[in-house]
Amino acid sequence: MEEKFLIKGGKKLKGEIEISGCKNAATPILAATLLTEEDCIIDNLPLIEDIFSMIEILQNLGAKIEWQNKKRIKVNTKNINLKNINKKTIQKLRSSILILGPLLARFGKIELPQPGGCIIGSRPIDAHIRGLEEIGVKSQQNKDYYSFQIKEIKNNKITLPEFSVTATENILLFSSILKQTTTLKIAAIEPHVQDLALVLNKMGAQINLLPDHTFQIKGKEKLSGFYHSIISDPVEAGTYLILAGATGGEIKVKKINPEHLAIVIEKLQEFGIKIIEKKNEIIAIGPKKLKSVSKIQTLPYPGLPTDLQCAFGALATQSPGATLIHDPMYEGRLKYLEEINRMGGNIIFCDPHRAIITGPTHLFGRDIKNYDLRGGTALIIAALIAQGESTIDNIYQIDRGYEKIETKLRKIGANIKRIKI
Repeated sequence: MEEKFLIKGGKKLKGEIEISGCKNAATPILAATLLTEEDCIIDNLPLIEDIFSMIEILQNLGAKIEWQNKKRIKVNTKNINLKNINKKTIQKLRSSILILGPLLARFGKIELPQPGGCIIGSRPIDAHIRGLEEIGVKSQQNKDYYSFQIKEIKNNKITLPEFSVTATENILLFSSILKQTTTLKIAAIEPHVQDLALVLNKMGAQINLLPDHTFQIKGKEKLSGFYHSIISDPVEAGTYLILAGATGGEIKVKKINPEHLAIVIEKLQEFGIKIIEKKNEIIAIGPKKLKSVSKIQTLPYPGLPTDLQCAFGALATQSPGATLIHDPMYEGRLKYLEEINRMGGNIIFCDPHRAIITGPTHLFGRDIKNYDLRGGTALIIAALIAQGESTIDNIYQIDRGYEKIETKLRKIGANIKRIKI
C-alpha cells in the first residue's frame, strides 16, 4: 500500500538527532562480502529500503544472512550461484551495480541487468565499463543486459573518465583479488569510498590513497572475512543541519564525524547559520535572518556533495537575493524545484543543471509530487518551512535513504506523520 507524509509547517525545530549508518558505505561493503568465503560481520547498518534490497540480492544469490542484533548482520557467501541473480531486485536498486566487480573477480564472467535507482536523469555505467575494459575485461550489451568476461589482465593502470563513486568502488572491489598492484586515477574519494577501502584492507588487500584522487591497490588472491562498523551518514547529518537553518531552529546531530562535512559546514556558515563542532556531534543554530549566498556548486569530494544540493535549494528559498544552484552531474536533479515553485518559490530554470532561486519567499502547503530520494528530503524541508498543510507522495524513495525520518523529526518538534493512501 502506498504512503504519504502529511506535514504541518511553520514551526521552529529544536532538539537532538542521532545519525544512522551511511547508506552509501553500507551497500559497497555488503558487496565486498562476495569476495570471500569466510564470515563477514557488518555493524551499524542503516535500516532503510536500499540496504534491505541489497541484502535481498545477496540472499537471492545464495548468501547466508544472520541478524545478530538490530543493526548487525553476519554474511557468508560461500555457496552463492550466479544462476540465482534476480533481475527484478537488481532493477530496483542503483547500488546493485556494485555486485559487478566482486562477482566478476570471483567467477571470471557475469551477466547483469541494467540497475535501477532514482529518476534523476541518465545514469549510464560507462565509467564502470571503461575502467574494467582498461584492465582487460571484455563487455557487451544485449537489450537490457550487460555481459562481462575477464579475457586477459593486461594493464595495471586505470584512468576513469569521471569522478564516479560507484565505478571507483567497483574497481577497488575487482582489483582487490588480482595478483598485481593496480593504480586507479580520477578516483572518487568520498568518506564512504574510503570506508570501503578500509574494509578491503581488513580483508587482506593493501589499498593506499595517494594525492590527486589516486588509489593504489595491491590485491590478494584469497581474502578473509572481517568485522566492520559502518561510518555514520554525513548526508543525513547535513540534511538536518540545513533544516535547522531553514526553520530558524536549533538542531544537534550526534554520532557524526565533523571532518566529513567540512565544506557543508562552511556553506552553512556562509548562510549565517551558527555551527558549533564538538567530538562526534555538530550543533546548527538558525539565525533570525539568513544571509545572501550567490552560488551553490556541487563538486566531487571534498567539494559540496550532490546529495545535499536539494536540501540547500530548499534553504535558499529563505535567503535574501538570488542564489544560483548548479549541479552538473544529473540533468533530472532539479525537478524538486518545480514543486517548490508550486508552493510559492521564485525559481527560474536556466537549463537542466542550473536554476536561480530568489528569496526570501513565503511557502505555502500543497500536495507535492516527489520524484527521488534527495529531492524528497528537500520537499520535506520546504513543507516544514511552509505555512499550512502539505502532503508528499512517493515516500518510498525517501525511505530508501533515511531511517525513520518522521520519527526523528517528531522528536525535534516537527508535525509530520505517515498516512496510507
